[in-house]
Amino acid sequence: MFTTTTKKQRDHGIRIEQLLSIISDIQVASGEIPWHIDGKTDPWDHVESAMGLTVGRQSERARRAYIWLKETQEPDGSWPAARENGIVTDSTRDANFVSYVAVGIYHYLLATGDTDFARHMWHTVKSAVDFSLGLQAPGGEIHWAIDPNGRIDPMALLTASSSVYMSVKCGMALADHLGEPMSQWRTPLRRLGQAISGKPQLFNMTKSRFSMDWYYPILCGAVTGFEAQQRIDKYWKKYVVKDLGVRCVSDQPWVTIAETCELVLTLSAMGKHSLSEIVLGWIFDQTFEDGSFWCGFTFPDMTVWPTEKIAWTNAAVLLAMDAVYHLTPAGQLFSHRYWYNRS
Repeated sequence: MFTTTTKKQRDHGIRIEQLLSIISDIQVASGEIPWHIDGKTDPWDHVESAMGLTVGRQSERARRAYIWLKETQEPDGSWPAARENGIVTDSTRDANFVSYVAVGIYHYLLATGDTDFARHMWHTVKSAVDFSLGLQAPGGEIHWAIDPNGRIDPMALLTASSSVYMSVKCGMALADHLGEPMSQWRTPLRRLGQAISGKPQLFNMTKSRFSMDWYYPILCGAVTGFEAQQRIDKYWKKYVVKDLGVRCVSDQPWVTIAETCELVLTLSAMGKHSLSEIVLGWIFDQTFEDGSFWCGFTFPDMTVWPTEKIAWTNAAVLLAMDAVYHLTPAGQLFSHRYWYNRS
């Protein structure tokens, strides 16, 4: 699939094929992509896996994944938080999970230029973003979910709100491309960005143990420039284990591949390209014999846990590789410069 010339390029090509094989093996006939074989499916990680397929130029498989979302979307624009073997196991409607389809479809458009498919998915994206913005609180933050009993859960999570921020940006960019400008999303997006960047007191369920709370406000582009660099520097030693990767939580000796790759994406988004490539290189030996990546491992004993081969973990590696090595035009998706130039 990948035309290669140098040894480094050949090695990357082999690795990409291995990662695509894992995701493809997990995807079921309907297009759904569970976490692992016979595992659960949630909408956010399903989209992440589809984005990995897109990076690997498996466009038909990626389209099937997105069409599965279109076909299973609820009338209010949402999806249940989890299902297993086709059966809903958690009917919570998580704003962060729901809106992420906008990131996936805009990523697909950037990578492929397929406007027709983006248009085919537009109503799905619009309905999902409308659902999530419908959970915006007066301060600008996003209430994280509607619970199984139909009640709004008043908790607001910094990582989840940051993910919604990225989703709304992508939704607006997609709308502009399709000639469907959504000016009604501009004010909620601005208020959400202000909450993320300057109103930490609004996020009433602290997740500061989790590394995602550290880098997600930067990854989504709500925090940029000098403030982003300050945030990276302040907490680097809290979460980063040199030569190994990023802790999932600060108080446990557990490095996870997906969080490490998201830090790579964050550094690339900031323009710190050399450092992002160094961090990505730390994980390249953290694989099973078939070339797929571990989900995580403890240190210093290097015990792999969990042992399942996870679709979205391997997709995160593909996204990080795209940001560092520019495999597709979608490698710029999180770039702060890209979004600045669009504004």
